[in-house]
Amino acid sequence: MRIKAWLKVPFIAVALLAAGSIALFYSDWFQKKYVYPLPYEGLIYQNAMEQDVSPYLVAGVILAESKFIHHARSPKGASGLMQVMPETARWIAEQMNDREYSSEDLNDPQINIRLGTWYLASLKKEFSANEVLMLAAYNGGRGNVKQWMNKYGWDMEFADTKQIPFQETRDYVGKVQKYKKRYQELYGR
Repeated sequence: MRIKAWLKVPFIAVALLAAGSIALFYSDWFQKKYVYPLPYEGLIYQNAMEQDVSPYLVAGVILAESKFIHHARSPKGASGLMQVMPETARWIAEQMNDREYSSEDLNDPQINIRLGTWYLASLKKEFSANEVLMLAAYNGGRGNVKQWMNKYGWDMEFADTKQIPFQETRDYVGKVQKYKKRYQELYGR
């Protein structure tokens, strides 16, 4: 049975529209503007370079934690772009000898990125630059990661995210690593 010529036109139009939409979605322009934006780029690069942390990792953490909403607040009380807990922020500020810090500052992008990036750098040092362990500690707590290392015999070469006992942390590590990779592809210099 033959399809009439006039019936083919809508199918072709829909196919072209779908192909165009897919191409647009995966274009670097669309990805940068809507999927992987990079507001606060200067602050991210500056703090990342000062702390010897990948700026793409910092951007990936921010996207995962707050979607770049500077006043984001979690149900557990974490605040700001990098979703730093107030107690952790106070500890970080003490370690940085920042006597000016106040918990209201957590929603200030400049302060939040500075504190969160410093914390990532401290985790980098503590976990010998193992990104899986760093991110697991950022999300699930450094104490939990140390317990898992002891309990399961993980060393600083640990890389199997499927072994992370907390589902949320397992998903978080994978998500941030995916985001970091895409940020590096889009914004890498």
